[in-house]
Amino acid sequence: MKSSQSKERFLSAFERFQKGFAASPDWLRDLRRAGIACFDELGFPTTRDEEWRFTNVEPIVSTSFESANGAGKILRPEDLYSRSFIDSAYNRIVFVNGIFCPEHSSVRGLPSNVRVENLSAALTTDDGVIEPYLSRDTRYRQEAFVALNTAFTEEGAFVLVPRGVVVTEPIYLVFASYGNGFPVMSHPRNLVICEAGSQARIVESYVGFGEQPYLTNVVTKVVGEEGAIIDYYRVQREASKGYHVGALSARMSRNCSFTAHSVTLSGSLIRNDIHALLDGEGATCVLNGLYLLDGKQHVDNHTEIDHAKPRATSQELYKGILSGTSHAVFNGKILVQKDAQKSDARQTNKNLLLSENAVVNTKPQLEIHADDVKCSHGSTIGQLDTDALFYLRSRGLDAADAQSLLSYAFASDLVGRMRIAPLRARLDDYLLTSFRRSQS
Repeated sequence: MKSSQSKERFLSAFERFQKGFAASPDWLRDLRRAGIACFDELGFPTTRDEEWRFTNVEPIVSTSFESANGAGKILRPEDLYSRSFIDSAYNRIVFVNGIFCPEHSSVRGLPSNVRVENLSAALTTDDGVIEPYLSRDTRYRQEAFVALNTAFTEEGAFVLVPRGVVVTEPIYLVFASYGNGFPVMSHPRNLVICEAGSQARIVESYVGFGEQPYLTNVVTKVVGEEGAIIDYYRVQREASKGYHVGALSARMSRNCSFTAHSVTLSGSLIRNDIHALLDGEGATCVLNGLYLLDGKQHVDNHTEIDHAKPRATSQELYKGILSGTSHAVFNGKILVQKDAQKSDARQTNKNLLLSENAVVNTKPQLEIHADDVKCSHGSTIGQLDTDALFYLRSRGLDAADAQSLLSYAFASDLVGRMRIAPLRARLDDYLLTSFRRSQS
């Protein structure tokens, strides 16, 4: 199908969508119209675009997605909890096909002054907190999927941690998707604000069910004010025909610490964009990523860490394990502005190929405009260490068990860096089970 024909479908879907939200604030209606206008002008990216060179979105373009009119069938809680690695005791806000599900949500375990709400409800009582962050976010002018999300902005998660508040329990933002008799699309818009001196652990969990195609096109903005400590997680366990495009931007003020863990376990086509802005002296950013691919899965991770102020530190480590005919893309850029003296930035991408037919395209980049910095970057693509395999075989392990153990060790290094113990344990169990199953 021609891209122009698919674009027209989304433009028509927007007209139907807009009619249902006449009561929205004027600024939000204007923002949506600006978003759809930019999408109309930009069109879908193609492999002729440098930033999408190795990722073909034709499977998304050629599918007739529609917004869900209702949440459809109610997912069984046990299915939702199991697939998203949570249980009923966790603080969570849940969306099914982009629609808020209060019956699955509970945040009673949080301090009363911490706000965790669905975005549409938060907008009805907004006292000017939300509007500036949404209306001044201009990424939609350059990025087609962000423009599409902006046009369909209605729902998502809103989190506000007040100044000096320490939230000890994790906050889960869970997004479940499935084809509801037809290919469904959702466009979650998330906003997380951690005020000065606050601390929070937040998990975005994306899970899919069923055999029908669906599209999750999500935009998340995280704001860390002075001295805030943010531990952020994004876990993707999409269904076999799930398409996921995500854009995460994080801005760190002076002495703010932001750590992001990105884990991709399944899905048909996944594109993750992360832009981290170190906008205060002494800010710290850590990006950890793990992707496990098999079959024909395709995952594209694009990251950019922008050192805009002096004495900021960043560390990035992304690891991938690929089998089958899967395809991974890593494009990581470290940008050091001219005023960002004393910056310290380190970036590494490591890939383990378990199949001769798996493909990795990796491109670590440095762009440095300051002269007093410490920066390094590198990438590796390899196979299991033959000496290590021989050693394990000599200790009585068969070939399959030896390969599973080495693959687990490669991946568990990143899982072990997670600070949420229950999530770490469940992911660890998942890794063990997955590698054993892949060799059976």
